[in-house]
Amino acid sequence: MDMELKGKRAVVTGGSRGIGKAVARLLGAQGADCAICARNEAPLVQAARELADANGTRVFPFVADTSDEKSVSEFIESAASALGGIDILVNGAARRSGPVPEDLEHMTPQIMAEDFREKVIGYFLCAKEAAPHLKANGWGRIVNIGGMAGRTGGALSAGARNVAVVNLTKGLALELGPHGVNVNAVHPGRTLTENVRAELEAQSQKQGKSIEELLRQPGAALSVIRPVTADDVAQVIVFLASPASFAINGQVIDVSGGLGRTVFY
Repeated sequence: MDMELKGKRAVVTGGSRGIGKAVARLLGAQGADCAICARNEAPLVQAARELADANGTRVFPFVADTSDEKSVSEFIESAASALGGIDILVNGAARRSGPVPEDLEHMTPQIMAEDFREKVIGYFLCAKEAAPHLKANGWGRIVNIGGMAGRTGGALSAGARNVAVVNLTKGLALELGPHGVNVNAVHPGRTLTENVRAELEAQSQKQGKSIEELLRQPGAALSVIRPVTADDVAQVIVFLASPASFAINGQVIDVSGGLGRTVFY
């Protein structure tokens, strides 16, 4: 399906792996040029090379820390210069180094502050810097990647930051919508990215269960026939980044594979 993205200029944060890389690849397949950023240069440059070779589009890699205001400003300015402008921003950069305890006893103010700094403030900073470019076009799209922890209890920090992403999304949508810029969010569940697959493979060997079995354990409870991949999530994000999503603004879409039984209305 042609999403009318040929010639569009996209910025994807966290684009060196996982959902961000899948988004950049699918945007490129639709004819969009991309600027991607990440903190680590080697995998970032490799990802840019792979993406450009796959689609024949331009992919510019930039090392950036989206939790740092100066780094974000320099990144967006450089991306706009390289691309010749910005039409689309996909906010996906968020890092956690290893498992983080999410219970009251082990959660710390430092962990929570870092979570919000990386995801909520990071998304805000990128949107703030990209907004003048989008408004100048009279058209644009911002898609924020949240997470299903925002709809379930038990993850004190991850849940709170993803709820905050939804509220930020709505606020940006109200402000930017009149300028032709739609802002939406998606909530992935546990998605088969490179990191998750490695974790599941180790867990699979330890427990003697397949990855599919692990993903269907109590608490996983998907209602689709297979695990959700990064490409599955990216397909929805690319739709939201396209002109076809005109009627959707300020919303959050569950892309978890039908996780859980709660009804949202």
